[in-house]
Amino acid sequence: MELLLLLLLCVSAAAERLPSSSSLVTQPGPSDPVLLPPVQHEDLEVVACSPANEMDMMALDGEHVWHADFVQGKGVVTMPHFLVHPEFPGFYERAVEREKFCKDNLKALRLEMKDIPDPVCPPVIILLYPAHHAVLGEENVLVCHVSGFCPAPVQVYWMKNGQEVTAASSLSVPLPSRSSTFTQISRLNIVVQFGDVYSCSVDHPALRKPLTRTWEFQVEVPPGPGSGPAVLCAVGVMVGLLGAAAGAFFMVKGKQLIGPS
Repeated sequence: MELLLLLLLCVSAAAERLPSSSSLVTQPGPSDPVLLPPVQHEDLEVVACSPANEMDMMALDGEHVWHADFVQGKGVVTMPHFLVHPEFPGFYERAVEREKFCKDNLKALRLEMKDIPDPVCPPVIILLYPAHHAVLGEENVLVCHVSGFCPAPVQVYWMKNGQEVTAASSLSVPLPSRSSTFTQISRLNIVVQFGDVYSCSVDHPALRKPLTRTWEFQVEVPPGPGSGPAVLCAVGVMVGLLGAAAGAFFMVKGKQLIGPS
């Protein structure tokens, strides 16, 4: 209940429209190239705390881009490696100050909100899929996508052929949405092998029992080039046998009608 109350009180989400670089360029003249219209982006910041945990993270257009790692004492950029990473100077220091402010005011906030029931909603979407096209014998990443729940976080457990492998997985920080629910993504590095069965189980206070999704490598067998003629040949044989049987039937009937010679 403590964490549930906390996320309700101490999450501060600020969404604002950020202009793209194209909107900062002066209006083009008659000989200048035509610029594309400015692209609108949505920025989101979340701050949360409890007596034992802290969270300070940023998202852009619904994608987690940065969070403070209070264990390692630094900020962590989570954008894909192939993108140009922006700088976040002073963001970790600011996160430390905001967490201190959050914890200093935690007791008073909890007293003021003690009669307000905590919102609880179970996950509504759980997807388990490989990040890349699965090829036998090659490395891949299984992605377990969980969304639509509150409060955060969820517990995610991984199994391989009935053996728990959760320790080898990773779990993202909770990402809030406009609907006041959260999304978390867990990943597990694997080597695709025939017969291996993986499962992702999700537990949450709003669930009576964990929800589980499974994934297993499926061999795709395309139709062979000789399957068409083989089918036609089989159909031809069946037609020939039916014709022979019909011919024999009419021959016997004819002899019975004519009688012995």
